[in-house]
Amino acid sequence: MTVARLPLFPLNTVLFPGLVLPLNIFEQRYRALMRDLAALPSDEPRNFAVVAIRDGREVAPTAPGLPDPTAEPELGAAAGFGDDPMRALHTVGCIADAATIREQEDGTYEAVATGTTRFKLLSVDASGPYLTAEVEPLEESPGDGAGALASGVIRAFRTYQKRLAGARERSVTTSQDLPDEPSVLSYLVAAAAVLDVPAKQRLLQAPDTASRLAEELKLLRAEAAVIGKLPSLPMVDLTRRPTSPN
Repeated sequence: MTVARLPLFPLNTVLFPGLVLPLNIFEQRYRALMRDLAALPSDEPRNFAVVAIRDGREVAPTAPGLPDPTAEPELGAAAGFGDDPMRALHTVGCIADAATIREQEDGTYEAVATGTTRFKLLSVDASGPYLTAEVEPLEESPGDGAGALASGVIRAFRTYQKRLAGARERSVTTSQDLPDEPSVLSYLVAAAAVLDVPAKQRLLQAPDTASRLAEELKLLRAEAAVIGKLPSLPMVDLTRRPTSPN
């Protein structure tokens, strides 16, 4: 596939293809990113690259509103990511398409983006007002036995939902049907499950759909067993991720 250069948006979350990411943007570097995307012609995609942070800060430690007002402001596109941003970030991310970008009266932005395609991070450039990156889109291969694994994941996820609902004393609605297509299912379940960033990152970078589904099957069964003993985990939304404060 062709290598592309895109604006880079590091976050403390993992974005999956097909999932929606709401953003509340106040840092100057990401305001500049949104301004540039909003200025693109209407017939051009507003694409940017989202990658999970391995070791660093989503918000610069000296950004307005954070605890240390006496600290010297940390400026630049790579603020919070050290001398080598590549080392601070995971190497597989997801291209996002910003369908909605709205500037607020105070100059901040609200945006809603949708994950489209996984990518491999090749390089990071911190010379501009915000990070940019060379990325190589990754094809999604079905792998062996994806269909059969998908059926098992659907059953395991339904059990997992019921355990979560029981822990919160809530009912499970049946209006949200799970997709039959294995790759779509694998991403939806990966996003909806209550897992930490490293676990979600492993699912994002799985070599194929079947491998992702197999890992999800193990995780769902293990998590359902844990919930039965420690019924204190939160319910999650199946189609949206938490708003990022950046």
